[in-house]
Amino acid sequence: MSELAAIILAAGKGTRMKSKLPKVLHKLSGRPMLEHVIDAADEAGADDKIVIVGFGSEKVTDFVGGRARVAIQKEQLGTGHAVLQAEDLLAGQSGTALILCGDTPLLEGAELKKFYETHLQSGAGVSVLTADAPDPFGYGRILRDTAGRVTGIVEEKDATPEQRQIHEINTGIYCVEMPLLFDLLKHLSNQNAQHEYYLTDILSECLSRGRAVAGIKTKDFDMVMGVNSRRHLAAAQHIMNERILGRLMDEGVTIVDPASTFIEKGVRIGRDTIIQPFTMLEGDTVIGEDCEIGPQVRFSNVKVGDGTHIQFVYAHDAAVGSHVQMGPYDHLRPNTVIHDGVKVGNFVEVKNSSVGAGTKLPHLQYIGDSDIGSGVNMGCGTITVNYDGKTKHRTTIEDNAFVGCNSNLVAPVTIGRGSYVAAGSTITKDVPEDALAVGRSKQINLPGWARKHREE
Repeated sequence: MSELAAIILAAGKGTRMKSKLPKVLHKLSGRPMLEHVIDAADEAGADDKIVIVGFGSEKVTDFVGGRARVAIQKEQLGTGHAVLQAEDLLAGQSGTALILCGDTPLLEGAELKKFYETHLQSGAGVSVLTADAPDPFGYGRILRDTAGRVTGIVEEKDATPEQRQIHEINTGIYCVEMPLLFDLLKHLSNQNAQHEYYLTDILSECLSRGRAVAGIKTKDFDMVMGVNSRRHLAAAQHIMNERILGRLMDEGVTIVDPASTFIEKGVRIGRDTIIQPFTMLEGDTVIGEDCEIGPQVRFSNVKVGDGTHIQFVYAHDAAVGSHVQMGPYDHLRPNTVIHDGVKVGNFVEVKNSSVGAGTKLPHLQYIGDSDIGSGVNMGCGTITVNYDGKTKHRTTIEDNAFVGCNSNLVAPVTIGRGSYVAAGSTITKDVPEDALAVGRSKQINLPGWARKHREE
């Protein structure tokens, strides 16, 4: 039986997003907002999670997968009604329900855990997480008596002019003891401006039964920011990116210009690495120590070793070793592995290939579906011709081979260890070890031809 169960509200349409996609699936730092909330619930110690779905329920359910259980709110009758949909899944359970909103992606697990622990210490039946808002418009206001005890929450549309002057707001995050939670929910009324069952009303209902209610304030207002529009999404993205960069700098990473650097939450970077401006690091990207990345680098799911310098490069689903020099204007496509000490010059594209240690790809090349050994020199303008119109074929270039400029290697073909390919060759047959391959037509000079051509 769970001591802490998270109930995550994710049923709303989010009309202000003006989108076909359910609001909670809009991405922040490369991940749906709902994923950030689920992660925070995990970090807070919730070993049972229930997501309440409604609009776009199939898409949200598919995304949740096995990370949480799902309950459906078929009619949008308010937040209180939404939480009530979790009753069957939590029937007979004791412990505490942590109620969260699926559109608050900046939540920090450590702060939620602190809130939960403070709730337990208070002995309250219901605790609400509050915050002081610089501009409280649109938020429910926390009502307290002269002794500072919470007496209720009033929504913006139901508040008096005096109540609207209150800056302490309801974050929409609660801890409620079970099974008390569902008993309180069943006694809610919808006699309000919205004709909805407000979750906020469980506070007054709890107090009417003689049970204590606690208002626990967080100092981090940004953390509880709700996202209701694309403007909000952009503002939340800015805050999250700022926090990620701050954490990385605290860990020993140099960010030359935080204003032009964008790094997603799951990215890891080693000490003494320098991130130059206009760099985007996304997904499951890992950068080693003592690297210099950027300017103008975009990585998505890329692993990089130590001491590597890369500039003006786009790479995705690839791996780069240590002490590699790369750029400018290169593209690493999926399933590419660049091993240690490789030098990749300008205007090189590599796809589904392995490039061995110490090999040089100087410039102006397409390397596709290839296995290149160590110590190989690939001349300028070389292309591995991997596609015959129906099937992709592989090229193998063994250790210490030398491929001259402007060569076409027509796969499937193997260039043997230590062999040479003459510049301008089109190679269609395997080249033996230590051989010289010349695959070009014999040069013919026609004396006087040019003069006669001009005089015609």
